[in-house]
Order: sequence, then structure tokens, then C-alpha cells
Amino acid sequence: MMTDLGIGIIGCGNISSAYLRLAPLFKGLEVRAVADISMAAATARAAEFGVRAQSVDDLLGNDDLDIIINLTIPDAHYGISKQILEAGKHAYSEKPLVLTLEQGVTLRDLAAARGLSVGCAPDTFLGGAHQQARAILDAGTVGEITTGNAAIQAHGPESWHPNPEFFYQPGAGPVMDMGPYYIATLINLLGPVKRVAALTSSAEPERTIGSGPRKGEQIRVNTPSNIQALLEFHSGATISFSASWDVWHHKRNHFELYGTKGTLYVPDPNFFGGTVEVALPGGQPEVQEPWDHPFYKANQDSPRGPLANYRTAGLADMAQAHMAGREHRCSLERTLHGVDVMTSILKSGETGAFVTLTTTCTRPEALGIDDARALLR
Repeated sequence: MMTDLGIGIIGCGNISSAYLRLAPLFKGLEVRAVADISMAAATARAAEFGVRAQSVDDLLGNDDLDIIINLTIPDAHYGISKQILEAGKHAYSEKPLVLTLEQGVTLRDLAAARGLSVGCAPDTFLGGAHQQARAILDAGTVGEITTGNAAIQAHGPESWHPNPEFFYQPGAGPVMDMGPYYIATLINLLGPVKRVAALTSSAEPERTIGSGPRKGEQIRVNTPSNIQALLEFHSGATISFSASWDVWHHKRNHFELYGTKGTLYVPDPNFFGGTVEVALPGGQPEVQEPWDHPFYKANQDSPRGPLANYRTAGLADMAQAHMAGREHRCSLERTLHGVDVMTSILKSGETGAFVTLTTTCTRPEALGIDDARALLR
């Protein structure tokens, strides 16, 4: 029987409820304590889910915690993850892991020196839809992917978020906020990126908060809100990546991959499920019958209708990988490469030149139906 690893959480904001609610679905995970800079927030979240509330320092010093999840704001991710490793604990962070490649290298070296593991969201590429798309590619159904496009098209989070300033500061924007979902999915499907180029802009110098007590207040835009990038993969594929919060409406798909034998339509990488379609020469796009994959099944109601939400799957895979002595799928290697891709896109937007990446990685091992079932209780 698999022994549960003790899990602690630092950061008791909105996303913490998803981790606390979903972690019990998975083998090997037992959330035991939460902490926050606000003790009141930690106490409220702990009472809601029946775990301990502690200060950050006390949580880091707990002997019954093996992995600590970092759910703080992006600007604090590096510092908190460093503290977690220095306390001798494995670290799993919400995206983005860090805001610069240099910070990521520091965490990598510290983890290696202490024999610790580091993982990072997103884990949505482990979802049934994205793993089915991966299997279609690996089977050669649409041939070799030569080109394609991926698109984040919206008008920003200020319409619904009551305190959206951080979304428009350096280290955020559509590339660093939503980009991790798209880049992780591209790495899962196509492998590592070789070089990138980009043009960046912002349609508006200020945004208006659209909800909450600050509705109507203006906030400054201090990072590009529109990024049009070109990614060249080591496989030879070239992908157009559009990340824009300057769009009111569009009819673009999230992902279209064009191969030598057909086209693969991949659903929104922010979710575990969705519709996978294939179009072969002379035919129309055909919806693929969903796999009987456990991370394809709807388990949550939403305004969009029932959806599959298995966040913490990456954490569960990390826990099992640690006990089995294998590499986990949301690994530091792939996360660092994703950070390299995103920061290089922004650098290219500043310089107007191609940027060759300094990191690489392997594709994660596919998560088949039986592999996914093995993660669940």
C-alpha cells in the first residue's frame, strides 16, 4: 500500500481551494497544513477543509510535511520556493515558477545540491483531451507537424478581477499568465523550442476595473498586452503563438497543428477536457470519440457547463515519481524551458531580434489511461 506524503500549502488565496478540494482524489497526497502571510486567511481556509493553520515559518519547520505547494503571488514564487528547498522540503509551485531564467537556475542548483524535487503547474496537459491529441500525433495520423498556431485571445482580466494590477506588471501579462498552459502543451506535443521571435505592443496605456468595490478605477499597463510570436521547434515545426488581451471577439481555435497528412485541432489548454478533431485530406474536421481517460471525465460544474478539473494531477505524479525513483512529468527541466521560451519571447519583443534559447528539455512521458488511473485513489 502506498504511503501518503504530507503536503503543506503556502498561500491561501482563491486557487488554494482547488488544491485542497482535489488533492484527496489522488494517491499519496495528504494535505495537513496551510499558511499565509495573513493568519486570518490561513485560519479560514484551514477551518473550511479541516487542516492545520500555521505561520509560514512554522509550516516550513514541520517534520510531517514532505512537499510544500507554493500558491503565493507570482512575484513571490521564487523567494518562497527557495525557502521551501532551504527547509529541506520538495517544492511544487503554481505557474509561473519564476519570473527570470536566472532565478530558475538558482532553484535548480539548490534542489540538486539537496537531493530535492521541484515541480510546477500547469498540469492540464495531462488531461484526457491533450493526452488523446498526443496519441494521435504519436500514431502518425496527421503525419509530421510542420506548422500551426496557438492563440490566447481575450480582453484581459480587469473585467472580472477586483484587484487586477499585477496582471499588467512586468512578469505578468498574457504571456506569463496564460502562456504557461500553451507552452506546456506545445512541449508535450512537439518537444523543445529552438528559437523565438516576437512583436509586442499595448493597445491602451490604462485599463478600467470592471467589478468589485474598485469598479471604474484606472490602472496602468506596464507590460505588453499584445504579443505575436513565432516559435521554431527542434523538430523543425514552426508555430505562430498569439497572446493578446487587446481582443474583444474572435473566431480562432485555441490550437491548430498542420501535418503532412492532415490537421489536428486541440482544445483549450487551460482545461483537462474538450473536443479533439482531426481533418484528413479532402475531408472535413471530425470530432474524435473521447477516450475512457479518467482525466477526461467531467467532475465540476461551471458557467461553461460540466468540465474536467484534475488540478493536482501533476503533484500526484511528482509524489509517485519521487517514491518510484523516476522523473515526473511537470518537471523542473520542462518548467525552466517554458520560462526560457516566455522570457525570450518578451526579450525579442524588446530587441526586434530572434532569440536562441539556452535551455532544452525532453517531451514528458505520455500519461495513458492506465497511468492516469494509477494516480487516483
